[in-house]
Amino acid sequence: MEYVDGLQLRRATPSDAEAIALLHADSWRRHYRGAYSDAFLDGDAVSDRLVVWADRLREPDLLRYTLVVEDDASLIGFAHTLFDEDPSWGALLDNLHVDHGHTRCGIGSQLLASTASAVHSRRTGLYLWVQEQNVAAQRFYEAGSGTCVGRALISPPGGVANRLNGTPHKLRYAWNPQQLTRLGAEHRGD
Repeated sequence: MEYVDGLQLRRATPSDAEAIALLHADSWRRHYRGAYSDAFLDGDAVSDRLVVWADRLREPDLLRYTLVVEDDASLIGFAHTLFDEDPSWGALLDNLHVDHGHTRCGIGSQLLASTASAVHSRRTGLYLWVQEQNVAAQRFYEAGSGTCVGRALISPPGGVANRLNGTPHKLRYAWNPQQLTRLGAEHRGD
């Protein structure tokens, strides 16, 4: 457990699944509207995310690393990483979301740096996918030394085609091990 500026940063547990699902769905509603259908975002997004997070957090898994950030009252951010996900790119930062009321306060940077530190110890790179329409997230990752290295079609949530509008794209951002060393050092205060 780690405390940063009055916030608690810790590994997620099964009891966090509901709070993570609610935050995840809210973030999708704010940032993915247009790419994801309104019917999905306003309807099944929370239940879909609850199933995903209950499954992900059910049992400890050495190949997954899920961090949460809490203030005194609630969970306000999380990051979920899959180690050894891709032989070329390394670990996949599958999710990084911060509660809307707590954005631009350094929480996302802290989650990214903590993730970089965990991945660095595995001597691999890190990558993520961000929706092409989410320009604010792209700026955030670029400010954190991420480099856009690819583009692909978005897969529909849960594999259900009608949850997408049209054919939205996503961008791959990547960090090499040297960049992760710098990000992790910032986290450790080196």
